[in-house]
Amino acid sequence: MAKNTGPSFNELATQFRHENFDPLYFFFGEEGFLMDELQELLIEHALPPEQHDFNFDLIYGSEAEASQVINICQGYPVMAERRVVVVREFEQLENNRMFKSYAKQPNPQAVVLLLCTTKPNLSAHPYRALKRNATWSHFKSLYDNQIPGWIKSHVEGRGLRIDGRAVQMLAEYVGTDLQTAVSEIDKLETFIGERDEITTDDVLRASGQTREFNVFELQSAIGEGRHADAMRIADRLLQQANNPRGEAIMIVAILNSYIDKLWKLQPADVQRKSNRQLAGVIGVSPYFVSEYVQSAKRYTRGRLAQAYQALVAADYELKGGSQRGPMLILTLLLRQLMPNRQAAR
Repeated sequence: MAKNTGPSFNELATQFRHENFDPLYFFFGEEGFLMDELQELLIEHALPPEQHDFNFDLIYGSEAEASQVINICQGYPVMAERRVVVVREFEQLENNRMFKSYAKQPNPQAVVLLLCTTKPNLSAHPYRALKRNATWSHFKSLYDNQIPGWIKSHVEGRGLRIDGRAVQMLAEYVGTDLQTAVSEIDKLETFIGERDEITTDDVLRASGQTREFNVFELQSAIGEGRHADAMRIADRLLQQANNPRGEAIMIVAILNSYIDKLWKLQPADVQRKSNRQLAGVIGVSPYFVSEYVQSAKRYTRGRLAQAYQALVAADYELKGGSQRGPMLILTLLLRQLMPNRQAAR
């Protein structure tokens, strides 16, 4: 029986790579990327490619009925050690309550993986029986402050190194979208060629930005109240972009994340924490916390609330809510994102 919290992604991945399989797995949650990764690992290590035709079934719950699927799960492998059955969209499988009985006595010669794209009602069958009898895990979307650590771990898992600033930049670019994060890391691995370390300059050059003109220098200029510098950087970013409107949308998203961090640093009890503790609160390396703390001191909560409103309005305009050009929209936005002069202390 699984642990109360369910095994982690790394624990499951290690088990699969060592061909240590249980007969029934039940995964659910919002973070589909991690479940997809485990599905691929399971298929890769449980069956050699030449056995897929006879011993592997991929089923979508929206296109099947439970009794048919259970018959497949109960089938014997053909000239192989095991058969593998993956059921995606399990929550949409007609009559899936029938899996209550299967969960109690799964086929020992099969490895069955049931995937739900949301968190189902775990107090109702068949989920209650699956949680009790299967190896289960709940894959929640990662929080912003978990993304830098995930990126660093993923890069190191490829045998590469990555400097702290580069990690932070990637985290700001991708938000909490792990699929986008992996795509960006793929591009960077190709970009660095034979080298084994991803640097800040690599991240900037691969994205078409420079050390002087990039969105992180832009957010620093905003946090320090340097309006003219912020305008100059924003103008250069749009000039060198192939798609200025798309670039502006990305800038707004990153600035929204920046304002989020400043908001989280406002409460008095938070300000009394150490830099290492603050790093966990806002999801940055401890080496970069001081910059955010100093910027946060220049804002009041009221000013940050206005900044949120301005960001929402700019995002709406850029995505079709206005006929204004992207530079004009950013010009108006940057003026509203500047800190309170009287708030610095």
